[in-house]
Amino acid sequence: MNDDLKNMVIRMAWEDRTTFDEIYKKTGLAESEVIKLMRASLKARSFRMWRKRVTGRITKHAGKFRESRLEMKRVSGREILKRGEKE
Repeated sequence: MNDDLKNMVIRMAWEDRTTFDEIYKKTGLAESEVIKLMRASLKARSFRMWRKRVTGRITKHAGKFRESRLEMKRVSGREILKRGEKE
């Protein structure tokens, strides 16, 4: 892997809004491969900090992100209806 591709993957992995699915589409690296790359490229403390950020973060996983967006839309739609009933 050349340095430019490696730097691009690291940059995308740090971004909150870039999902692992998007990284895979652009680079062909699966989530486990991105984790291995990050572990090898970052200092130990930086890697732990990144893993802590990424673990459980719905924006890094496209499926979880879509589900949460749908749920937010459902909830906000109900709140709009409730507000309309109060007025």
